[in-house]
Amino acid sequence: MQRKLWSVFSILTILSLFVLAACGNTSEESTKEEKEEPKAESTSYTVEHAMGSTEIPDTPERVVILTNEGTEALLALDVKPVGAVMSWDQDPWYEHISAEMEGVEVVGDEIEVNVEKIAELKPDLIIGNKIRQEALYDQLKGIAPTVFSDDLAGDWKINFELYAKALNLSDKGAEVMAEYDQKVEELKTTLGDKVNQEISIVRFSSRPTRIYYTDSFSGVVFEQLGFKRAAHQEKLFTEDNKMGNFAVEVDKELIPEMDADQLFYFTYADSAAVEEEWINDPLWQNLSAVKEGNAHKVSDIIWNTAGGVKAANLMLEDIEKIFAE
Repeated sequence: MQRKLWSVFSILTILSLFVLAACGNTSEESTKEEKEEPKAESTSYTVEHAMGSTEIPDTPERVVILTNEGTEALLALDVKPVGAVMSWDQDPWYEHISAEMEGVEVVGDEIEVNVEKIAELKPDLIIGNKIRQEALYDQLKGIAPTVFSDDLAGDWKINFELYAKALNLSDKGAEVMAEYDQKVEELKTTLGDKVNQEISIVRFSSRPTRIYYTDSFSGVVFEQLGFKRAAHQEKLFTEDNKMGNFAVEVDKELIPEMDADQLFYFTYADSAAVEEEWINDPLWQNLSAVKEGNAHKVSDIIWNTAGGVKAANLMLEDIEKIFAE
């Protein structure tokens, strides 16, 4: 009897040792797995911009945009903002983007931004511009990560690339720019030696009329196509010109300086009477471009105020049609 009890006890002891060993191995394996489990990769990224650097926790989904050209950038990147400043002279959106902007909340305009409305929208990214909204930057960054472009003149592609980076869509942005650049190259081929003609760009406005130059939106597009500006206009853009190479304000005595092989003019929304007055002036009527039928009225929105990649593509279409006539 004792021998049987001893045998049972021995068997139970051995089984207990096996169980303990198995538990020990499981515990070791669990600990090892815990140690080897990789940490989740951070999705945050940092963007350098006009106001410093901003860390953005994750790819944003609720974006507020505070410039017209920025709105075009977002749409070109397939990002529909939750809020945007209204278009300059159409209520609320330019016709060429109105369908895509359906349902987007208006947050004021570029000059007078509605900060309270922006806060209500609970954005996870705000994109603005230093020239337009520098005074509001601290308020805006208190609502959400905020990125500002530095300028609104010169190469508009610089801002586009910044916006794409802020949206964590740099690769998509590069694709959009590559498509645009391809259209430019195709148009250059179509135009041939017509790009050797000198051009002039004029905007009629009551605030006041200007000759636009190489740092204007339309000027940048023409420069990429290879067109040259009317040589006699260079003297107008001196170091003391307050708008640099963007534009120069002129009165009627300077109408002769508007002349070129091809003259393009557009008119601000409320300035139709100004246009009428100037184009009926004898000095305008005496311009070679006017007399030879090479003065072309174009859209102020597409050639000037929209200022973004969508407008640039439409401007290329306009140029192709004009030079095909």
